[in-house]
Amino acid sequence: MADGPQTRIRRLEAREWKKLRGIRLEMIEDSPSAYVESLASARAQSEEQWQGRAAAMAGPGSVALVADDGRDGSPLRALMRVVTKLPQNGTRPRQAMLISVYVAPEHRGSGLADRMLRQAIEAARTELGAGVLQLGVHEDNGRAQRFYLRHGFQDTGAREPYPLDTDQSEIIMERVLPTEA
Repeated sequence: MADGPQTRIRRLEAREWKKLRGIRLEMIEDSPSAYVESLASARAQSEEQWQGRAAAMAGPGSVALVADDGRDGSPLRALMRVVTKLPQNGTRPRQAMLISVYVAPEHRGSGLADRMLRQAIEAARTELGAGVLQLGVHEDNGRAQRFYLRHGFQDTGAREPYPLDTDQSEIIMERVLPTEA
C-alpha cells in the first residue's frame, strides 16, 4: 500500500500501548540491527511495561509520531520519536535525539518517512526547543544513512559501540536546526 492522503500522521496516545507493542515487535523483527533491543526482550515485557512505555512516549520531553490509515483500530504503519537529550556541556545548543524510526515495508519509498521526519524536525525545534537533532544509525544501514543525509544530517565522525554487539558501531549524525521556521 502506498502512502496517500488516507495515511495520517499523528501523535501516539498513551492509551495505545497495544498498538505500540505491535509496531515495536514488527520493527525489531523487520530490522533487528536497527534498534537497541532484542526481539526476545521486547516480547518478554509485561502489559504494564508496555503501558509505561506508551505513557513515556506520549509524555513531556518526547514527541512520538505515528502513521496509520485513518480508521479507528487500524494498526500503526510507521513510528518516529524525538526526545530531549541532556546537554553534555554548556557550549552546545540544546539537543534532541531522533529514535525509534520505522516505516512498514509497504510504505517505504512512498514519501511517508520524509513527511514524518519533517514533522519530527519541526517538533524538536519548536516543542523541545532543540538547536541540534542527533541520531545514531547502525554502520551497516546504508539506506538509513542516505535518507538522513538527504534531510541535512551530517556524520559527526563520532562512533558508539552498538549495544547488542559491541564489535559493531553506530554512526552519530546530527542536523543543526534553524532558529526560525
